Amino acid sequence: MRLRGRSTAARRRMLCLWLLLLGFALVTLALSGFFSRDRSHGYQKAPAPGGALRRVLRPPDLELIVDPRDPALELGADAAPLKSLQEDQLLVVQSSQGSRTPPQKKGTYKVLLPGANKDADAPAPVAHGGTGGARRAHVEALGEDAELAAAHKYGFNEALSEGISVRRRLPETRHPGCFEEQYSESLPSASVVICFHDEAWSTLLRTVHSVLDTAPRRYLQEVLLVDDLSQHGHLKSVLGEYVAHLDGVRLIRNTKRLGVAGCRSVGAARAAGEVLVFMDSHCECQRGWLEPLLERVAQDRTRVVSPIIDVIDWQSFQYNATQWPVRGVFDWKLNFYWESNSHQPNTDDKPLPSPVLGGEVVAIDRHFFQSVGSYDPGMLLWGTEQIELSIRVWCCGGSMEVVPCSRVAHLNHYHLSYSFPDQELLQRNKIRLADTWMDAYKKIFYRRDTFAHFLRQSESPNISKRLRLKRSLGCRNFRWYLTTVYPQLYIPQDRPGLSGELYNVATGSCADHPRGRGLRGGAVTVAPCSGTGSQHCELNLEGEVRWGPMGALCLDARAERVLLSPCPSQRPTAGRLQWKFQKLSGQLVHQQSQLCVEAATDGGGLYLRPCTHHPRQQWHFEQLVAPRGA
Repeated sequence: MRLRGRSTAARRRMLCLWLLLLGFALVTLALSGFFSRDRSHGYQKAPAPGGALRRVLRPPDLELIVDPRDPALELGADAAPLKSLQEDQLLVVQSSQGSRTPPQKKGTYKVLLPGANKDADAPAPVAHGGTGGARRAHVEALGEDAELAAAHKYGFNEALSEGISVRRRLPETRHPGCFEEQYSESLPSASVVICFHDEAWSTLLRTVHSVLDTAPRRYLQEVLLVDDLSQHGHLKSVLGEYVAHLDGVRLIRNTKRLGVAGCRSVGAARAAGEVLVFMDSHCECQRGWLEPLLERVAQDRTRVVSPIIDVIDWQSFQYNATQWPVRGVFDWKLNFYWESNSHQPNTDDKPLPSPVLGGEVVAIDRHFFQSVGSYDPGMLLWGTEQIELSIRVWCCGGSMEVVPCSRVAHLNHYHLSYSFPDQELLQRNKIRLADTWMDAYKKIFYRRDTFAHFLRQSESPNISKRLRLKRSLGCRNFRWYLTTVYPQLYIPQDRPGLSGELYNVATGSCADHPRGRGLRGGAVTVAPCSGTGSQHCELNLEGEVRWGPMGALCLDARAERVLLSPCPSQRPTAGRLQWKFQKLSGQLVHQQSQLCVEAATDGGGLYLRPCTHHPRQQWHFEQLVAPRGA
């Protein structure tokens, strides 16, 4: 009986154990289903444009990688379009530059799709116009800290941008004659190539919708979005879902960071349109912008054209129309500028030849682009590639011009927080341009950019393929370019002992002019010698003391004060702009007044004083580098 009781108790304990295990399994299964359902609701398919979504999402893993051995991925000068891929797949591109890319970060992110509560037809504010109460409330709700953080992250007020419709209208600023233009009914088709890297969601979509809303569909073949290895979560599959609802928009992704030149070349290789329109990822198009560009290219397939580039303010997102006439230029440090002659406004609506074009928006025939060598694949990230392409087009049989009846606004960036990520990469691009195209004139560049000079001394760029291309195309030399295309660029003489930094013996400092004033000039001061070439000046045979990398400012005198003013475009030089340097005494003498330049005792400006032998009147030109000839 005792053994039977023990056996029954054992069976009861075993039964209880099994029931406990079964209950635990059921609870676990239920909880697993609950979390699975919760995760499944964490991502919803992006609605068609016009719907609203604000949700914290999980960045999905990237799905498909194309075999890099696929011969269709080879990009050459005469490359055919690559094989068709499904949207939001990865395109593997073999980069010629070995670069390390950081691993993709996991985390959560916020996505804002354009909502129905926004005024899609609201025009952009102009000049000092307001941005609307709802937008101000949106920014105030985010707080100043969030606004400042967004400005430092993207280089503009992204918090304000989120509150602006992705389909806002720009005010009409075209010349009246543009409305009378008649364009051909058989204009070529266009592929708009928009490369982006970690672009803000609102500005990227505003660019895409601006193109779709303003370009006639009979001319717009497609919009190609090329993702240059973005790391931000909102540019992953959510962007792919959004683009899937946009007719005529395709998305390509790179698995290596290629920069502007390589990324645009990828888009060009996949484009189907007859004309390529390269556009930055933060633009807004004016109505009627595409037809004038296509008309000019159709008339001459070797012609490369740009619209007038208007400006969207980085802080207020106000639209500012650019004064016509305008053209692209560069200085001897190979920095690009849009030059607007506001003192002599041109009421004509005819296109204007331009020595160079900016990279914001450029239209070029697809076959001519490939035959002339596309973008230089040796250009790293971004910077100078548009100058290199412009010089090559002019020297190798093409032309560049600005078309005033086409206007596209470009978002400028907060210059303090959105600087170039690696100054050395920019210098390498400039060195590559100088050594390939500038012949003996590259010495002028190296004298004004000492960093590039010493970098060039340590290593030489491999430009053998580009030199072969230059020879095969029968390109003209840089002297022809300067005399025929860009005769307005002053060519420095850089005579020994009469060029370089203007050093003062008494103060141990150099003559200086604060940057950022452009061609307005202003007072000359003394400041610590930079040694970078930014304080370079020269005394030429005409008696002018030319200042700066463009040589467009001349040493001038008003009363006692020494300052800089725009140099005359024609000879002879005005008497007050003529100087003479006494090498033995180190005195810089103003020819008209026969007074000497003296540095102020308080380290301030420069003044004209009766000539003495005081060290404050003793100067000498310090030539920082002596580049060898070509």
